[in-house]
Amino acid sequence: MAPALQEALIFIIQTVLQLYLMVVLLRFLLQVARADFYNPISQFIVKATNPPLKPLRRIIPGLGGFDLASLVLALLVQLVAIWSVAALYGLGFLNPLIALTWAIAGTVAFIINIFFFGLIISVVVSWVAPGSHHPIIILVHQILEPLMGPIRRLIPSMGGLDISPIFAFLFLEVLRIFLRYVPVNSQLVLGI
Repeated sequence: MAPALQEALIFIIQTVLQLYLMVVLLRFLLQVARADFYNPISQFIVKATNPPLKPLRRIIPGLGGFDLASLVLALLVQLVAIWSVAALYGLGFLNPLIALTWAIAGTVAFIINIFFFGLIISVVVSWVAPGSHHPIIILVHQILEPLMGPIRRLIPSMGGLDISPIFAFLFLEVLRIFLRYVPVNSQLVLGI
């Protein structure tokens, strides 16, 4: 296969699967945050994820308010992406344990990125259009609440200035640092 065609196929596969992964993870985060499912953005997310989630939910029940079927679907999407890209690079079928480790790490990294970019949107909107009632902004605030709520309880606003996003960014970056070493360390543990 020509290198340009190979690179183009990898780009298309990664882009499509990552966009769908984002929608699946947003569905999971909406349920964790108990966000408004009547929001038009939430309705789109539900309609886009229902076809594969309905059969998965028959097999995989929720646990303590967490939709495990959404997480399993996210891992499956990650595995398809990993194995597809590996096949296009000519690496063949990767060891399932290695692929699963990379899928878990990739899924957690994607959740961290959703929170990171959600925080950026939230901070910028608080400066530009405070009190905005746009459906996307409301949804961003609802998704961020499980992260921001505990931080705000520890670090209250100081004279009208909310510095909790700074600590949220620090927390997310520390998670990213640890996450970078998970695949390498798991390969050492597995003896691969």
